[in-house]
Amino acid sequence: MSLKERITEDMKAAMRAREAGRLSAIRLLLAAIKQKEVDERIEADDAQVIAVVDRLLKQRKDSIEQFEAAGRQDLADRERAELEVLTVYMPQQASDAEVAAEIDAALAATGASGPRDMGRVMAVLKGRLTGRADLTAVSASVKARLAG
Repeated sequence: MSLKERITEDMKAAMRAREAGRLSAIRLLLAAIKQKEVDERIEADDAQVIAVVDRLLKQRKDSIEQFEAAGRQDLADRERAELEVLTVYMPQQASDAEVAAEIDAALAATGASGPRDMGRVMAVLKGRLTGRADLTAVSASVKARLAG
């Protein structure tokens, strides 16, 4: 079963269970997936669905920060609930050891020797770690390794 099919089945289950908050978050996700498919004229595969989920998670985290800064705890709580629902569809996060091993492999594969090779290394890592690790932190680690 593809990830998109699983999300659709979860939507049906949320409808039957009358879970309004969960249903709303899942519908939001399906609408974002459909929008991507229509915009790019494609059928989204699991990797593309994960990219959509990742984008929505980042939006939720940013919204939570802004709502809390503005003193709107009610809206921040609603965003947190959506964040919890969406997190279920992300793959298991890679451990620090796994990320370090992927960085080592990417450095070896690209033959990177200095900061100018950063783009090539990150291109390899992006394909391997998207959705499984925070690419900002990975980028910082690669930058430190190439500089030192």
